[in-house]
Amino acid sequence: MFGFGGQGKGWAVVAILIGLNAPAQAGETLYASLGDTTRSPIGWVEFCAENPGDCRGRASQPRDIVMSQTAWRDLVRVNKWVNETVKPMTDMDHWGTIEKWSLPTDGYGDCEDYVLLKRKMLIDAGWPREALLITVVRDKKGEGHAVLTVKSDKGEFVLDNQNESVLAWTETGYRFVKRQSQSDSNVWVALGDSRPAVATASARDR
Repeated sequence: MFGFGGQGKGWAVVAILIGLNAPAQAGETLYASLGDTTRSPIGWVEFCAENPGDCRGRASQPRDIVMSQTAWRDLVRVNKWVNETVKPMTDMDHWGTIEKWSLPTDGYGDCEDYVLLKRKMLIDAGWPREALLITVVRDKKGEGHAVLTVKSDKGEFVLDNQNESVLAWTETGYRFVKRQSQSDSNVWVALGDSRPAVATASARDR
């Protein structure tokens, strides 16, 4: 079971893990926000009602991180540790409901729960919330999926429970749908991903 009581407590565990030393590669042309707000994913509002400390909705200036070698290792460690520690379980099996966002404190969760834990651990370690954006995509099967986008001076990188590696957004094979606004975590914006769609029109997005 995870402990979230003190700031950086989960990070202390991650810090002792051996991470990969590969340098971050610059992302290609960034995908742009269309500037239009859109509805939040199903489950986000309920999560915020139960976890107001994780959803403080105050306006702030967008901030990108400086992707140093240390920062890159931190991302790889967090992504790898959470992916290996949390066991996959659907919300129906876990909670008896189709969609529920929650921190995986019992060690089980689905894609958005992995994202919430990675985001929390990085924020607790001092990373700016404005650079850590929960993002909804269509995966390679055309299904709705959640990942964590990290905005940096080297491009935009994705932490994903379906991939141990931290990838530039263009390397994921996903189609990007919407994500949190950098200026307000409770505002969601549509994404202008102009590449050919990999999803079918009937695919469900979360």
